[in-house]
Amino acid sequence: MNLIQDTVEFLRTRWWLAAAVSSAVAIAAVAVRLSESEAAREKRMREAKKKELRTLADRIANYAQTVRERFPDGAVVVSEEDLAAQLRKRPDYIATALNVLLKEEKVQRAPLVGYWKLNA
Repeated sequence: MNLIQDTVEFLRTRWWLAAAVSSAVAIAAVAVRLSESEAAREKRMREAKKKELRTLADRIANYAQTVRERFPDGAVVVSEEDLAAQLRKRPDYIATALNVLLKEEKVQRAPLVGYWKLNA
């Protein structure tokens, strides 16, 4: 408890030091982003998009499991539009995530265009 009080008192008396350190960290972060090469930036953005797509695919798989638990009989068939509304994403992005799950054999295309059967 004494350590916390000492730290607070130190920062209270030397506020300018805390401001200088936080400013230096912010400037360093901006400098790293600005000095990043175009290839590195493209790679970082591609990895971020891949990670977001994987997260969306996992959310769709979890949604399928939840629906399967609520309705154990029958197939879970959803449209891309319904999934987009449910998960608050664009339908084309949902279709891309469903294609990822199709490669993993976690979904199947339904006979109707834009509809998918979710394998729970």
